[in-house]
Amino acid sequence: MERVTALYSGRVQGVGFRFTVRQLARGYDVTGTVRNLPDGRVELIAEGARAELKAFLDGIATSELSGFIAKQQDTWSPAQGNLRGFAIGH
Repeated sequence: MERVTALYSGRVQGVGFRFTVRQLARGYDVTGTVRNLPDGRVELIAEGARAELKAFLDGIATSELSGFIAKQQDTWSPAQGNLRGFAIGH
């Protein structure tokens, strides 16, 4: 199990980004959270098998959200096991 923290920049706030990511997460075996950051970026933290996480990130990148994303920065680390379900944070 691994954890990925993805930071999205661009026009990613106020466009339904977090809601759409949560909806997409239902199609993958991942747990996590997605939230807006004060600097205008969106932070996604997700855990699962690496292949599943990569597929989830690819799903986001090829979804209707792709036009809003200017940059995506991913950081990989070992899973912490403290995430349940998939939630929208504040």
